[in-house]
Amino acid sequence: MKEDLLIVDAYNMIGNWPHLNKLKQADRLADARDQLLAELSEYKKYRDINMIVVFDAMYVPGNSKSFRKFDMEIVWTSKDQTADSYIEALARKKQNRFTQVIVATSDQAEQWTIFAAGALRIPARELLRDIQRAKQEVDMEARKMTDKSHALRQTPWSPKQLLELEKLRDHLTGDNK
Repeated sequence: MKEDLLIVDAYNMIGNWPHLNKLKQADRLADARDQLLAELSEYKKYRDINMIVVFDAMYVPGNSKSFRKFDMEIVWTSKDQTADSYIEALARKKQNRFTQVIVATSDQAEQWTIFAAGALRIPARELLRDIQRAKQEVDMEARKMTDKSHALRQTPWSPKQLLELEKLRDHLTGDNK
């Protein structure tokens, strides 16, 4: 079975996710980036998927760099390289018989190159829906577990259980009658 690798075109997500786009439009791009990374980090935990998040350096001057944060690889492309070209090359390199590359982008031109490499594509809005769905599933399971354990704690002991506990206590304390 192939291992999934999700490559995220970060600024494409920021531009297409309404709550992040609002931050960008309000000149709070750094906040939008941080929130994107936080949401992707949670999603990674829910889905247990390897992830690489690529930021285009045209918004952040400087040299390219790559580091791990939130248990994801974060990549800033060099100033003369677009995120699209970086992602396309990475998809060709990583897609193989052991790894299924999935690229999160809504860039129509990029998708054809991705498909040609054998990778899959998930549109930005669909990834957002999947993140929300995954969070709801985890929250629902947590509520079920809490409800079950809460219900068990509130259930009174039956007379038979109380008698058995009394016998066990007497045996342990040496009060055999």
